[in-house]
Amino acid sequence: MPGALEGVTIIEFAGIGPGPFTAMMLADHGARVIRIDRPGTGESGRLKFDATLRNREHVEFDLKSDEGRARVLELAREADGVIEGFRPGVLERLGLGPDVLLGVNPRIVIGRMTGWGQDGPLADAAGHDINYISLSGSLHTFGREGEKPTPPVNAVGDFGGGGMMLAFGMLAGILSAKSTGKGQVVDCAMVDGSALLATMIHSLHSLGRWVDERGKNMLDTGAPFYEVYETSDGRFISVGPIEAQFYAEMLERLGIADDALFAGQNERDNWPAMKERLTQIFLTRSRDEWCELLEGTDVCFAPVLSLAEAPKHPHNVARGTFVEAAGITQPAPAPRFSGTPAPKVRPPWG
Repeated sequence: MPGALEGVTIIEFAGIGPGPFTAMMLADHGARVIRIDRPGTGESGRLKFDATLRNREHVEFDLKSDEGRARVLELAREADGVIEGFRPGVLERLGLGPDVLLGVNPRIVIGRMTGWGQDGPLADAAGHDINYISLSGSLHTFGREGEKPTPPVNAVGDFGGGGMMLAFGMLAGILSAKSTGKGQVVDCAMVDGSALLATMIHSLHSLGRWVDERGKNMLDTGAPFYEVYETSDGRFISVGPIEAQFYAEMLERLGIADDALFAGQNERDNWPAMKERLTQIFLTRSRDEWCELLEGTDVCFAPVLSLAEAPKHPHNVARGTFVEAAGITQPAPAPRFSGTPAPKVRPPWG
């Protein structure tokens, strides 16, 4: 069955991280994505087993040759979009810049993925996720009180503020082109995207409801009721009963509903003592024992699962949250569409 993006054609210049993730998202839902690799890449090494390269067609062009450029332009004439992740100016120097691409196809959408953006004082500098989320202010918010910032792997810059943002930008640009006949450039910078992801936090800070220090706010492990706790077997569980009725249920199920210490959920002066008490309580049982008591209730509870455990959890199994392709367990396409579900995952080079 064709996916929601059946009929959309995307050209992807080979890259790493957020660009391929954008292409994966589009390909997952039925877009035809043609990835242009360097000559000699072949079906070997990391590329063969990189799940972010699934659901593609692969070709190998020498972009520095006249023949390679001509073949790119031939594809571009019929494509809806192009995705590239070079430094600013590289595509132009290859003779494949936006003016050239729009010249052969006025409706094409050119998605440009960078860390710093196509312009600005840092545009030409090298960087990685950790740097982009530093500049946006996001990294400052991740970590515990009194400790240095903790990078949330590369989820916020590369994939949230980068790959998913560009996927949105490509679809918005393609919709616009279908109604206007005019393509355009989508300048997707991870510093911009990671800043946008923190819109609510910036808003709360502006309203005086967010302290500009790590580990002192409700959502950054400052609150005892929005925290990760260790269990007796050295594993971890998470609780997040923000709403009063959910908080009350947690207290009831833990047997501390009458404990005066927990009477004022939002009395911040008591948060350290409340957290210490909860720490001791959760250390009295194993993770699985806490799951038996709390999982599936309105306590807002979940076990902290490892990468190996997550695909085996009954809820994830029931929903098909993970799939297997070419012997690799990987997250399934998301979100879900009722009328045009995503096609079956095809492995890279499959």
